[in-house]
Amino acid sequence: MKRICIIGISGKLGQYMTDHALSLGYQVTGVCRPESVGKLARFGDRITVFPGRTDDRDVIARAVAGCDGVLTVLAPWGVSDYASGTARAVLDLAEPDARLIFSCGWHISRDGQDRYDWKLRWLVPIAGAIARALRLVDLNDQVRATNLIFGSDRLWTVVRGSDLEEGESEGLPVWSRHVGDPVLASNLTRRTDFALFMVHALTDDRLIHEAPAIVSRASPSAQAAKDSAILTA
Repeated sequence: MKRICIIGISGKLGQYMTDHALSLGYQVTGVCRPESVGKLARFGDRITVFPGRTDDRDVIARAVAGCDGVLTVLAPWGVSDYASGTARAVLDLAEPDARLIFSCGWHISRDGQDRYDWKLRWLVPIAGAIARALRLVDLNDQVRATNLIFGSDRLWTVVRGSDLEEGESEGLPVWSRHVGDPVLASNLTRRTDFALFMVHALTDDRLIHEAPAIVSRASPSAQAAKDSAILTA
């Protein structure tokens, strides 16, 4: 795998993914809104940027052409099906054998077997309803986006992130198929390590057609799972 595209490259997660990908020798292209291109100045000519909305099919088609992998930040901005439009464009337009890696939060469930604590069960619908009423974010659209992915026969992985914090890398996160697994109880991952897992998923065949929920390898819950020999990954 030589050439990848990062959809949503100008955000914090996108820039961390760019750092990791460049360090591994990937050729990197990316898509971001025209007003955000300046955030990528530090990368200079080491990357190729296609300015535009991430749900713009013409922009996506040009950006993913010839790419062996596509890393997509599923941002549910606004109330115009931005996340699902982005997912559909990537699924439709990426190269046939490309590895497609998508990011989202723990609130996404592939099979309904995730077990959420009371905070997430109450916070997501309430905060989501307020954000949608203000026309800022549509969390339901992220659900629609991931349902499109789960129903696809493409080579996809959906990485579900815990709460995120800044800081130095703590290593590749550990993962489980379901929220509620004790290994995930700490609910915290460094943002740079979320990005590291996204890039890692490009070449880990165990993650094809999986929706791993991740947590920091250095977190108390992961360490406890390791000590008791129940570490998932």
